[in-house]
Amino acid sequence: MQDDLFQQDPTEPGAPKDSTPQQKTERAARRPMAGVRPVAHPLEVQQLGAALPENLRLGTSSWTYTGWSGLLWDGDVSESALSKHGLSAYTEHPLLRTVSLDRAFYRPLSAAQYARYAAQVPSDFRFMVKAPSLVTDALVRGEDGKAMQLNPVFLDPTLAVQEFARPALDGLGTKLGVLVFQLSPLPPSWLYRLPEVFQRLTDMIRALPDLRATAPDALVAVEVRDPEFITPAFGEWLKRAGATYCLSLHPKLPPIDRQLPLLRMLWPGPLVCRWHTHRRHGPYGYAEAEKHYAPFSAILDDDPATRGALAKVVWATTQHGQQAYVTISNNAEGCAPLSIQALARRIVASGLTPGA
Repeated sequence: MQDDLFQQDPTEPGAPKDSTPQQKTERAARRPMAGVRPVAHPLEVQQLGAALPENLRLGTSSWTYTGWSGLLWDGDVSESALSKHGLSAYTEHPLLRTVSLDRAFYRPLSAAQYARYAAQVPSDFRFMVKAPSLVTDALVRGEDGKAMQLNPVFLDPTLAVQEFARPALDGLGTKLGVLVFQLSPLPPSWLYRLPEVFQRLTDMIRALPDLRATAPDALVAVEVRDPEFITPAFGEWLKRAGATYCLSLHPKLPPIDRQLPLLRMLWPGPLVCRWHTHRRHGPYGYAEAEKHYAPFSAILDDDPATRGALAKVVWATTQHGQQAYVTISNNAEGCAPLSIQALARRIVASGLTPGA
């Protein structure tokens, strides 16, 4: 599958990664504080990290899980300590070179907050950041998540710049990887007017500052929750707008194989993927999944089919010289770091054994 996924000949594989003297110095300067110490990672994990393509960045959604003790953290740690000091320990993991700042979806972050995150990671680390729901949700919701009214500033260009793009760019600088505009499920009044949604998205994206001038690796990705978007018309719009599609592995959307035509339409281009929730929990099973998988220390619902398909897409993308960002949630299989490790094995196997 990886050879004909995008119907082009692959370029030379990326060179294996290694720690340069500069990276080692940076790592020493960022040693975790307040008792959040990284574990000594097994040799297999270190070798996997070295074997992965340089233009691939794997990561998780946040890093504040106490159940990852023994996987990322050495000993027991509190959620509060992880929130303040865990990011540096997170970056010590050989496979984790990005993270999704999902908290930005719930409340806009300031440039100073972004800068504090940037100071805790090495120079080759990149952040995926979710745009605030203030901009990307067509509805104004109460504290219980229920819709109250239509959002009058849905996809407003000025707000998108002032409350999201500009603070993220100023605070993260070269460490900005992806601005993710995740559209919450649309009410019927908007689903019937998708061309108007496309136009609003176009106006918003064209209003964004020049990301590449400051962050050469930066991408803009659009993620959706409504299957009505998975159409050629959406793909054509993304091409014209200069954005990429965020491959969203979520029960509200079709499985990965039915979303791949959108990526083929955008080829050649990067891959941005967020693997959210196992399909067994259904489109509204987030709370159920949280209870089922807590404390997120083991894979409980192995999903080799999704993992294998994703590995082939990652391999095909990176071997054609394109960037790939993939983040995985605990709710995908039960434990994000172990899911990342299993995915990394499949990606490496795709390179060693064509057709694997």
